[in-house]
Amino acid sequence: MIKNRGLAGKLILLILSSMLVIFGGIFGYNYFLSRQIIAEKIKEQVSTLLDATVRRIDLALLPVQKVPENLACYLETMSFESGETIKLIKSVVVSNPDVYGVGIAFEPHASGLEATHYCPYFYRSGGKIEFTYVPYDYFFWDWYQIPKELGQPAWCEPYFDEGGGNILMTTYSVPFYQNTNGKKRLVGVVATDISLEWLTKIVSSIKIGNTGYGFLITRNGTFVTHPDKSLMMNSTIFDYAETRGDENLRQIGRAMIAGKSGHGNIYSFHLKKDCLIVYAPLTSNGWSLGVVFPMDELLADITRLNQTVLVRGIIGFCLISGVIVLIAKSITRPLEALVGAAEEIAAGNLDADLPPVKSKDEVGKLTESFQAMETSLKRYIRELTETTTAKERIESELKIAHDIQMGILPRIFPAFPERPEFDIYATLVPAKEVGGDLYDYFFIDDQHLCFTVGDVSGKGVPASLFMVITRTLIKTMATPGLLPGEILNGVNQVISQDNESAMFVTLFLGILNIQTGELVYANGGHNPPYFIDNDGKLKTLETTKGMALGFVEDFAYQSAKMMITRGDSLVLYTDGVTEAVNARDELFTEKRLEDELLASEGLPIDQVVHRIMDQINSFSQGVPQFDDITLLILKYHGLP
Repeated sequence: MIKNRGLAGKLILLILSSMLVIFGGIFGYNYFLSRQIIAEKIKEQVSTLLDATVRRIDLALLPVQKVPENLACYLETMSFESGETIKLIKSVVVSNPDVYGVGIAFEPHASGLEATHYCPYFYRSGGKIEFTYVPYDYFFWDWYQIPKELGQPAWCEPYFDEGGGNILMTTYSVPFYQNTNGKKRLVGVVATDISLEWLTKIVSSIKIGNTGYGFLITRNGTFVTHPDKSLMMNSTIFDYAETRGDENLRQIGRAMIAGKSGHGNIYSFHLKKDCLIVYAPLTSNGWSLGVVFPMDELLADITRLNQTVLVRGIIGFCLISGVIVLIAKSITRPLEALVGAAEEIAAGNLDADLPPVKSKDEVGKLTESFQAMETSLKRYIRELTETTTAKERIESELKIAHDIQMGILPRIFPAFPERPEFDIYATLVPAKEVGGDLYDYFFIDDQHLCFTVGDVSGKGVPASLFMVITRTLIKTMATPGLLPGEILNGVNQVISQDNESAMFVTLFLGILNIQTGELVYANGGHNPPYFIDNDGKLKTLETTKGMALGFVEDFAYQSAKMMITRGDSLVLYTDGVTEAVNARDELFTEKRLEDELLASEGLPIDQVVHRIMDQINSFSQGVPQFDDITLLILKYHGLP
């Protein structure tokens, strides 16, 4: 039959047949490839949302943990007076909006009262701060028993606190002790409650497509939050999988309670459809967050897109088959003009004249597309120029801020070449352009050297401003005759007043008599420094049991004294050193720092600092720096 057709018929038939095969292959390949790409992009977006939500919960829970820890530290240094204790609890609840309630549960008779159990408790109710005494026998409750038996802080499983807060909650508890006749005695437990309604709001704020949802389980697999309210606190993920015979969900549940991250495919009985699940653990309490997203919604966009492309392709094919001969010549001239205009545009002339649109066919649409492209390119170049200028200005300002912050710290070494009695060397590496760590050293008078290292909560510009204020207050208040504890008292009173941002700073401050070797120091919740004697033996300085500055305005900081001799050294650091993380999520730890200090015996202190920083960089290679890193070493030589 084809042999008897004319040239036009053969050409049309061959062209249309070839187009049908080519377009069919392209459409099929495009559908397969775009489906894979979009599916991977969706997984990345869901994982990003999951990670952001995990960080949001962790960033909310980690400061909550600091509340009972600092409160327990404070209680170990105070005498228990009922009125003062109650005022302290109330102030903590008022200043920490993420906390539902705070209570101090004493051991029998440990509160100084005759009651066998005594637990004053402040909590939020109806927008107000309410007070009560926990009425039940709390000694056998998990939130009291677990930290008591373990001797360390712990999160408990969620529960309904009937008689206390009267809501579903979870509790972070910290035991506190006092020394009696030389023996460490448990006095009680500081309990900080978090409302599960608060966690539910965070998790329910996860919006994935139209019906996607998030859920949260405990370390035992119990549902803490879920769109199906009947599962909350009544079932575990393993019960849920068992009743539905879903082995895949059981395996995912095991991975979640093991603290692993990952994704997989499951059948959601809640949505009654196949879904993608992505999960990750909370680092603060070991719980796990999962996000479920229906597969049909995941692929809905690509299905609609390909249906649209297919329909338009069929329509176009039908039109081409009817008018291919007529349009062959009509499209040649405007296409040649478009080619010339495209070459000018490619050469950079975005004002090139395009041929007039005389029809609404593909050539006309192509011409309109070129016109739209010219406009879009002009707008894009203009916006890109403005964005680049703004970005460069911000980067320039941050660099200036970095230079200013680094410039106010002493960075010339040797620091006091005319003073042979000691050597001092320090370094600070912020995690961002600017940071919240600080160090300083200066002479109060001819004999007394004041030195300090501190760590402000948070990072970035707010932390750097708080750091500058703290450093300025220290230099202002460090006058002859004042003890370190008295200096910290003054600094704490100033920064605690009107501290609406609830920022705080841990600080170690020492004053060394360079002639006698007498060291007087005070520690405000900071990492205890290391003391290395002239025989190379290493130990940590005794703590003065001071809490971080910025929490309690009238907290009384204590000073301690010791004598150091020729060849002794002090090593001060921030937790950015010991908490540096490698690619396996391992910490650098105090043990590695101690090993490096012992291995550096006999080296000049500047080489010791550089050696430790090189070890940290090597340990954390490939992992972004999470926290500011500060290290200061002071070596005493004595009078010549």
